[in-house]
Amino acid sequence: MLNLNFHSSGRHFLQIPGPSPVPDRILRAISMPTINHRGPEFGALGRDVLDKVKKVFKTRNPVIIYPSSGTGAWEAALVNTLSPGDRVLMFETGHFATLWHKMARRLGLEPEFLGLPGYEGWRHGVQADMIKARLKDDHDHQIKAVCVVHNETSTGVTSDIYAVRRAIDAAGHPALLMVDTISGLASADYRHDEWGVDVTISGSQKGLMLPPGISFNAISDKAIATSQTAQLPKSFWAWDEIIESNKNGYWPSTPNTNLLYGLNEALDMLLEEGLEQVFYRHQRWAEGVRTAVEAWGLEIQCLDPAVHSPVLTGVVMPEGVDADKIRKLIEDRFDLSLGAGLGKAKGKMFRIGHLGDCNDLTLIAALGGCEAGLKLSGVELKGSGVTAALDYFAKHPLNRAD
Repeated sequence: MLNLNFHSSGRHFLQIPGPSPVPDRILRAISMPTINHRGPEFGALGRDVLDKVKKVFKTRNPVIIYPSSGTGAWEAALVNTLSPGDRVLMFETGHFATLWHKMARRLGLEPEFLGLPGYEGWRHGVQADMIKARLKDDHDHQIKAVCVVHNETSTGVTSDIYAVRRAIDAAGHPALLMVDTISGLASADYRHDEWGVDVTISGSQKGLMLPPGISFNAISDKAIATSQTAQLPKSFWAWDEIIESNKNGYWPSTPNTNLLYGLNEALDMLLEEGLEQVFYRHQRWAEGVRTAVEAWGLEIQCLDPAVHSPVLTGVVMPEGVDADKIRKLIEDRFDLSLGAGLGKAKGKMFRIGHLGDCNDLTLIAALGGCEAGLKLSGVELKGSGVTAALDYFAKHPLNRAD
């Protein structure tokens, strides 16, 4: 028989940068009885969710909701707007940007990867000037889309999306702007309309505090118009039928009803608190965690303080220290899950998530587990990160954002 008692007594600390812990309020909503997805009660739920989700993306345009992971929403963004052989300009900021690039190639597109060289390139955000220069060289406008990751979950870098929009405009280029904010949405400030994004991709299991299983495409008028002539094969992912069905709160295929209950509750929680306050507390948590890492005398994966992520912090180990071994020790000894280094960062760092259903004490406990694990592993620390974080939180109370 399968043993589902994975953890010992007490609370398991899920401090990976998603899936994030699901609040009891959302779990209770998900547990409601499943209803007829063609009945009037569901239509009311669908209309409510579709209206509220626009406020989180900060858009007045349609937000497509899929019963899939974020990977599905990547594919939906590409197949609804592009045709076989189209050139796509993508920027390498980490593991997930790399996976999106791989998908584009498998779909029959011709993705071009810009980026800073080597592992060090994964310690910086999107370089808008490089995108501008490349688009200026594309005199025939063969590049049909620019694809970037807003919050790179593998590295803890949050790129300046509005700078990318300005770069595209400065180059006088008509390419679509597509942005992955799977781990950024509802944790970091994001403005689909104001920043001129054409397709925004996101998922349920990060700042929205839901289990995995819902993904999103927020789409501009330009993206909708482009989809009318795009030639990549699509059926389940096609926007047109979903938009038409959504007008009455329904979907053309079977929706994930119970996760929509949870999404409705999550949206209420975020909007009741106020998005600016949500962003403020994430920034505050991130500053506290980074203060701890600096007190330890360790490096933060993201080298540019201007684009430090409010969602997670990558902690780089000293040369010759295997981050995965330390991470495993911490999980085994303290029932604390941390994110692994991925791709070029494998074994070099671990990731502390500080997003969603979290509080100061949660993070102090998580930092305590990290500090103890580092000491048990023989890593020489300059000082106590736990004490430094406590001092930071005491000096910066969780007041309403100005």
